[in-house]
Amino acid sequence: MFDFGRKHRRAAWRKEGLSESQRAVIGSNVPYVAMLKHDDREELFGLVRAFLEEKSFEGCGGLEMTEEIKLTIAAHACILLLHRDNDMYPDVDSILVYPGAYRAHATTREGAVVIEGDETRLGESWTRGVVVLAWDHVKLHAGQHPDGQNVVLHEFAHQLDSEDGPMDGAPELGTRARYTSWAHVLGDELAELSKKVQEGAGSDIDPYGATNPAEFFAVVTEMFFEKPRALKKRHPGMYDELRSFYQQDPAALSGTVGA
Repeated sequence: MFDFGRKHRRAAWRKEGLSESQRAVIGSNVPYVAMLKHDDREELFGLVRAFLEEKSFEGCGGLEMTEEIKLTIAAHACILLLHRDNDMYPDVDSILVYPGAYRAHATTREGAVVIEGDETRLGESWTRGVVVLAWDHVKLHAGQHPDGQNVVLHEFAHQLDSEDGPMDGAPELGTRARYTSWAHVLGDELAELSKKVQEGAGSDIDPYGATNPAEFFAVVTEMFFEKPRALKKRHPGMYDELRSFYQQDPAALSGTVGA
């Protein structure tokens, strides 16, 4: 009964969509939206409306929560859901937003040695229903000139990754054949990136992606939406895997940047 009620409410919110003023904020802060066809924009606005109704936003570190912050984050998060059968990040309850980079306790392991301390972060994605973001970084990289970095896309890609279990770089893909293809293509790309990082060679993929498979998936998700033409030209196999998963072809959109 609860699931039926939630689906009914969600359908009503999606049908109602957003006001003109809300659409204008998204149009200003999320350039990807302007390249979408009319029906796709309407679908996205419906997703954003439901996202705003279902998720809790909380300002941290003295940040006053505003509609602009909510809309900008929600729109980027919902881009990853467009065209896909999804349950709207079922494990995410709250989005915590700091005004800028924040300090967080971290535990790392180097061999048998465990190191604890604080580190500066711009965002993180928990498996316990929370996404944390630094607003100044969100706003900086949500402008009119995509640069391949987008912390919202990155952290919500982690959430997609975790929907079928641990964050391991492989989201829910459905069939064994798709998992096999995904592992082969992205595994080879990760190995190549790791080799370049170890050798100190340059790469068009953010070196942070070499950290582990989960970070690699999040990093190439950023590139898929922010620099799709470059990704398609230089890594066509990986582009095709991401296009199949996200059910979108951003390199084909009119006005796409990132050649």
